[in-house]
Amino acid sequence: MQFRLITCDMDGTLLDNAKNISDDFWPLLGRLQEQGIVFAPASGRQLETILDMFEKAPNPVSVIAENGALVYHDGEIVSLTTIDKTATMRVLDAIAEHPEVGWEVTLCRADGAFVGHTNEEFARLTAMYYHKLNVVDDVRNYVNDDVIKLALFTRGDPEEVAETVLKDATGDDLAVVVSGTQSIDVIHQDINKGIGLQELAAKVGVPLSQTLAFGDYLNDTELLAAAGTSYAMANGHPQLKAAADHIAPSNEENGVVRVLQQLLNS
Repeated sequence: MQFRLITCDMDGTLLDNAKNISDDFWPLLGRLQEQGIVFAPASGRQLETILDMFEKAPNPVSVIAENGALVYHDGEIVSLTTIDKTATMRVLDAIAEHPEVGWEVTLCRADGAFVGHTNEEFARLTAMYYHKLNVVDDVRNYVNDDVIKLALFTRGDPEEVAETVLKDATGDDLAVVVSGTQSIDVIHQDINKGIGLQELAAKVGVPLSQTLAFGDYLNDTELLAAAGTSYAMANGHPQLKAAADHIAPSNEENGVVRVLQQLLNS
């Protein structure tokens, strides 16, 4: 295989709609690792969550977590980019001014995630994505200079909310990333999954021309742009599909595994 580093989004890409990794993936991952190919899930999920999900891996995987804010390789954090405390509070203030949006907020730090106790169902669902999760009275009390992301759930259209409510609050130092049909991530302006891929590739000594990326949603845009070769999932956002080099079968059709099997056998 021509690729030495393969990176793959999780939700809507490697995972099926029930949030499971196909049993066919694990022997395939073993074949990749036997050939010295680095495999790195790239997700908005927390590092600890991703590592738990890859417990079956024959060898440890590298990770691009928190939409690129944290990069992990060989048991160590390669890079970690945080948000200024003042900037975090600015966004939380803007959220408080627009309760009609129906926000739910997860405050993400390297030492764990924090969610308010007011909505038990949301806290339960959040625990799927953040295995190191603390349910607290008020997330504002846990804001410090170690915040790496604000993960926002909205009952409105996330693209519209990002443009109308969050644009002014984020200013020039924060980026608003639509990460799902009801999800928005606020991270450092200079961070995205593509930057994470660049940092990981530099760490393992692989030129970007020998990298391969899979994704399905708008927070994968920079990841696919940075990779030497890119696949958008058939179930992906139209903008991402238009920008990708190739289209993979959908996540429900085990698209990532099918493409990798084809590449390995070619």
